[in-house]
Amino acid sequence: MDTKSDIKKHVTEAKDRGESPSLMEPMRIGETSRHRAALSDLALELAARSAGFRSSVPGGMRTSLADLVRSMNCYYSNLIEGHDTHPVDIERALNNDYSDDRRKRDLQLEARAHIAVQKWIDSGGLSGRTVTADGIADIHRRFCAELPESLLWAEDPKTGKHHKVIPGALRKHDVKVGDHIPVSPGSLHRFMAHFEQAYVHLGKTDAIVAAAAAHHRFLWIHPYLDGNGRVARLMSHAMLLESLNTGGVWSIARGLARNVDKYKSLLANCDMPRRNSLDGQGNLSEEALADFTRFFLETCLDQIAFMEELVQPERLRVRIQMWVEEEIRLGNLPPKSDNVLEAILYRGELARADAAEVVGSGDRHARRIVSALIASGVLASESTRAPLRLVFPARLASRWMPGLFPDRAG
Repeated sequence: MDTKSDIKKHVTEAKDRGESPSLMEPMRIGETSRHRAALSDLALELAARSAGFRSSVPGGMRTSLADLVRSMNCYYSNLIEGHDTHPVDIERALNNDYSDDRRKRDLQLEARAHIAVQKWIDSGGLSGRTVTADGIADIHRRFCAELPESLLWAEDPKTGKHHKVIPGALRKHDVKVGDHIPVSPGSLHRFMAHFEQAYVHLGKTDAIVAAAAAHHRFLWIHPYLDGNGRVARLMSHAMLLESLNTGGVWSIARGLARNVDKYKSLLANCDMPRRNSLDGQGNLSEEALADFTRFFLETCLDQIAFMEELVQPERLRVRIQMWVEEEIRLGNLPPKSDNVLEAILYRGELARADAAEVVGSGDRHARRIVSALIASGVLASESTRAPLRLVFPARLASRWMPGLFPDRAG
């Protein structure tokens, strides 16, 4: 790896070839585009489906579902990059339980960093700055600042040299991504300024349609030495959170990972120059951008449909009840534990004072049941006086939320 003096030398090198930001036009599928009407229809459908799904999830369950979706989003986003850290191991990392294997431990730390950033986004940390250069730099800074040293080096495939990734700092070197050579490092500030100008202050429908274009154009610029893919997907999550008020209860990352070849192929097509007079008026192909936008929006719709199916109240209740009845038979949970879970499934949350009535026994026995369910990781509350809410542990996902992510081998 480079020495500190080498790193300092590299940081001072930021060549500018004078490229114009017009090279990445069109930035959006405009109102006059022949592709726009169909894409606007998809955006309106997505807005309606997203709002409907969010409102169908009981308020007390949204927090727990959003927690699980973060692990899912992290798992699939990292999987796209070739890093396979199962949500069970991610959950362990969140509880400070790390593998003895250094490589696995580093990937657990990476996953923990990803979830921390998404939680910050979900809590409004990026509000109003989703597509600003400063906001995006904050995503990269927060993510990379928590990474282990081993994951903060990027290899130049041409020279074999290793360069240090500086959290939040624009790259100082030329890079090549597949067949695409992103703009020179010295031009990144003006390209990111143009990016910001193109996507801030958009109306709701425009913002939904533009989310796909912003996803590609950010990757086309490739502003950071490493981590651009994860930052792009976190930025897209933030854009959809803001424009659709998703509540964080669904995510596009699973759909992208399950169709990763098509995802990468359509992204690569967006790098192509304008084909002919019917292909928009910018430097890059509008048709390719429209194809990717259609794929992006349809993937969002597919993931909402998937999550709707998973949390359909009656089916979710049956899956959870089958599990808790089995745990009671095995002696892992006390009798009447199923009453508590069923009450929470119907109500969304349960006041601790109501537990005795639900189980039909005294306070002491009700407290024992609640304590056992909390110890098993399926119930939680913000404090000893706060209502009880359901938790969706990753270790139970194959039973409670089948298909959310692969069963863990072994």
